[in-house]
This record gives sequence, C-alpha cells and structure tokens, in this order.
Amino acid sequence: MASTEGLVPITRAFLASYYDQHPFTPLSPDVSRLSSELRSMATDLLTQHPPIHGETTLINEAQTQPPHKIDENMWKNREYIEETIFLLEPSNCPHPPAPDNVEFSIMLPKLKDKLHNTLRTLESFQIKNAEHVFNTVMTYLPQDFRGTLLRQQRERSERNKQAEVDALVNSGGSIHDRYALLWKQQMDRRRQLAQLGSATGVYKTLVKYLVGVPEVLLDFTRQINDDDGPMEEQRHRYGPPLYSLTSMILYVRFFLSLSWARYEYKKLKREQFAVLEQAVDVYTMEFERFITFISGVFANSPFFIPADVAGAVEVSKIDDFKEASVPAGKTFEVILSVDSVNSYIAWDFSLVQGKINMDIGFSLEFVSPTGEKTLMLPHRRYESDQGNFCTLMAGSYKLIWDNTHSTFFRKVLRYKVDCIPPVTEPVQLED
Repeated sequence: MASTEGLVPITRAFLASYYDQHPFTPLSPDVSRLSSELRSMATDLLTQHPPIHGETTLINEAQTQPPHKIDENMWKNREYIEETIFLLEPSNCPHPPAPDNVEFSIMLPKLKDKLHNTLRTLESFQIKNAEHVFNTVMTYLPQDFRGTLLRQQRERSERNKQAEVDALVNSGGSIHDRYALLWKQQMDRRRQLAQLGSATGVYKTLVKYLVGVPEVLLDFTRQINDDDGPMEEQRHRYGPPLYSLTSMILYVRFFLSLSWARYEYKKLKREQFAVLEQAVDVYTMEFERFITFISGVFANSPFFIPADVAGAVEVSKIDDFKEASVPAGKTFEVILSVDSVNSYIAWDFSLVQGKINMDIGFSLEFVSPTGEKTLMLPHRRYESDQGNFCTLMAGSYKLIWDNTHSTFFRKVLRYKVDCIPPVTEPVQLED
C-alpha cells in the first residue's frame, strides 16, 4: 500500500501549472476547412432533396455542439467511426455504373481500413486509461484480501455489463443504441466512484478507519469530476481540439448517409469524392496524433500532490487491525452497523498459536431493530489468514468468532471488519 501521508488530491490550479508544460500543437487548418466543406455539401443535398424518414435525428445531431466532457467525446468518436464504417460496408454502399464503380471499389475500402485502425487506437486508449486509473487507486489501498475483493467485484460487474451489451445487440439494437448503453454504464461507474468519496456518518467511518481507505483517496473520488473541479482544467485545455475532431467525423458520417440515400437521384461528383477522401485522411491522422499526445499527458499526470504544494492538510496514519484474546471454550462478538444497501462486509484474521495450524469458528447474524436475530452465514470453521465476504442490506449485524471447539488453546485474534461499496470500478478520469 503506497503511503498518502502528506498528500492531497490534485487541484485545478496544480493541473493548470502541469498542463502549461504540455501544450498541444494546434490541429491542422484542414480540419476546419474540410469540416466546413462537408457540412456545406450535406446542406446542398438537403436543399435539393428534403429529409426522408429517419434522418431527423441525424440532422439534429449534426446541428448540435459536441459534448463538454472529454470522456463523452471519446465515446462519440467511437460511435461515429463505427457508423461510418457501417456505411462503407459493400452491402450498404450504392453501386454506381462503370467507370465510377472502379473508383468506388478502390477508394471506399481504403477509407474503411483507415477508420478501422483509428477505432482500434481509440479502444486501446480507453482500455489502458481505465486500467491505469484503477491500478493507481489500488496502490493506495491496503494490499490484502480487500484488493482481491475489489478486483473480483470489478471483473464481475464488467462481465454483467458486457452481457447487457450482448443482449442488446442480439435483440437487434442499433450502433447508436449500443453506444447509448455504453455511455450509461460509464456514468454508472462514475456515480459509484463519487458515492465512495461522499460517504458520511457511520458508513464513512467504516470506509475510512476499518477498510483502511485513506481520507485523501475519498476526497479524490468525490472531487475529481466536479463541474469546476480538476478535470475542468483538462476540458479547458484539451477540449477544443477534441470537439473539432468530434464534429469532423460526425460530418463525414452525415454527408455519407445523406449521399447514399440520394445516390439514385444525385450522383457524387469527383471533387466531392476528393473532399471525402481527404477528410478521412486528415481526421484519422489528427485524431491519432491527439490520442498519442493525451495518452502521455494522462499517464504522467499525478493524482495526489504534497500538501505543502496545494495547502496544508492534516493526514494521519490509520491502523485498521484490532486484537482480541478468545479463550478456549468462549466466543468473541463484534456488533456492526451498516447504512448502505448492498454493501459488502469483509473480514480477515490471523491466529497466533506457535507453529500449529489453528482454526476458529465464524458466523454472522442480522439483528433487527426489535432485537430479533436472523442467521446470515451459518457457523463454519476457518483456518488462519482465510478471509471471506458477503452482501448485506442496511442494518445491524453481529459477527461471532467461536473458540468453543477448543479445549486447550487460547486464540489470539487479529481481525479487520470492513464495509466497502458493492462495486468499485475504473472510470475515465480525464473528464
């Protein structure tokens, strides 16, 4: 577990000074020029042939400004790239007569391949960035069974999310439907991270002191995506070029969609093909340059900084171990209150008794407000250093360690009782 002593979460002012050292070379003027030409050609098509059924949504989107969040722009670029690739599939392209068909057969596959490469670059960036964030946060958590638990939660949650996406696709969901779901899932991850940092009362005490999560990490998860928080500086610095690229690929898709729907009445001219081809070339080159740049900035950007840099704060060390003596023939009980629905209670302990491999019984009861007890985990004997966990509803619980099976040995028990959120997942923190 990396120490957070003397550290505080990054601030917007600190990120501003950090970003001063990493300016982004402006986009090529061709981005603006070609975007304008594509938009103009699309407008001409709509003027000559009014919108047909199903085009209203796309027209409205082309007239809307890109999202403010950098993360959402990344997902939008993925969506628009996939939509464009779909339009470039041979089965979805018009079939012009020769000699135009020869030009089609040469140019369109090249455009499709370039967009495929850019799509893979973007997907790789998002995966690596999520892993970097998750692994960095994990370095500030106790390196014991809790880390394993969090990783298991993450893997299980991601499997469930993928199953949800697969079910949508198998039921005939569109590319747009799939990306709407993917963005909803991403927002769910962000809310769960913020909820960890915003925990209050008994639950925060459990998270901070019993789980051993440093206060600085809780502050970080709560503040990182505030509207005027650290990531707003990132949006201010690097948002504008990304917004331009988001609009550009949208205009490529917009123009292609309108063109294919009207190809029977309005054949594309050679100069229009040239604009389309150049637009894809410039977009893929500039977008990949932006991704390469921003990857380096994100990978080296600190999450925490010394307190004397951002302002003095009080940071203390936390020892989350407790020790108890459980005599032979006796039990040891801990009463625990949980105020977060579907939390996890986790425990770990070690037994000190010479070189003998000792064990101890354990069970868990729910205690109702009237004092009625319900057995949650049946009594079972555990060996040394064997941890476990279960999902709980809000309420009071009694954790019972049982040494009644022993007639000779007193057990020296070191234990941790932890309450952590049901899902702690990686999120894109670049917005």
